[in-house]
Amino acid sequence: MKKWMVIWTALLLLFGCETKENKKDVIYVVATTGQIADLVKHVGGEYVHVAALMGPGVDPHLYKATQGDIQKLSQADIIFYNGLHLEGKLGEIFTKMSKTKKVVAVSEEIPKEKLIEIDGVYDPHIWFDLDLWSYAVQMVGDELSAMDPKHKQIYEERAAAYESQLMQLKEEAKKEMNTIPRKQRVLITAHDAFHYFGRAYDIEVVGLQGLSTDAEYGLKDIQELIDMIVDRNVQAVFVESSVSKKAIEAVVEGAKQRGHHVSIGGELFSDALGREGTEEGTFIGMYRYNVKTIAQALKGE
Repeated sequence: MKKWMVIWTALLLLFGCETKENKKDVIYVVATTGQIADLVKHVGGEYVHVAALMGPGVDPHLYKATQGDIQKLSQADIIFYNGLHLEGKLGEIFTKMSKTKKVVAVSEEIPKEKLIEIDGVYDPHIWFDLDLWSYAVQMVGDELSAMDPKHKQIYEERAAAYESQLMQLKEEAKKEMNTIPRKQRVLITAHDAFHYFGRAYDIEVVGLQGLSTDAEYGLKDIQELIDMIVDRNVQAVFVESSVSKKAIEAVVEGAKQRGHHVSIGGELFSDALGREGTEEGTFIGMYRYNVKTIAQALKGE
């Protein structure tokens, strides 16, 4: 009996040690948004454990950290965030965290001349330009390699493979968006999240609110948007998964009172991914969904 107890104790110690070692081999990453978390998972794979602060339908412009978030951030080996003031209410927390751990803005290495600047502010929605998002992929690959040199080659290969998928996605999107007639290439949404998308695929983009959903808008802004829709015979506008639908619904109703029917062309994923397990729950799936939804609605299908 004593012999079995000794063996059992030894096994427990052995597997316990292995578990601790395995945990040491895994980098604990906290990412602010779903799109960043998805990117890190693609590059890091089994060598990272990723937690996203913001889930489906969450607006990063307005997001405030909870006590649970602070705990996650404190425990992280590395923190990835978008930057360019997307997570405007988390800036002070990132500054404090950076004193004790690596805190990285994935937009950091993008040349400023490639960014869109509106009223003196850089547009933070960089993921809608897949060429710019490739800079974020490289940044994540480099940072994981620096933390875990043993798997550097694997991170580099995975980053390159994911970039290749993004470039293929860009060509798919171009082909789809080119099917929209020139006069119908107007994308109207709740806030200005799609300027990079518009630049990439030659689509005029109009948002009721500014770059941040924190920006205020009034009846005058709604009326001006209604005037544009009526004057240019716009057939579809779009709501967003992370923004209240009320403003866009008011625009639709206002156009109706002017004798013009404009439909809600669908719900787009702007600042957040969809639910886990759905097509929109991954970055590439979300992007494809948006492209398909926009193209079909603007073509009147």
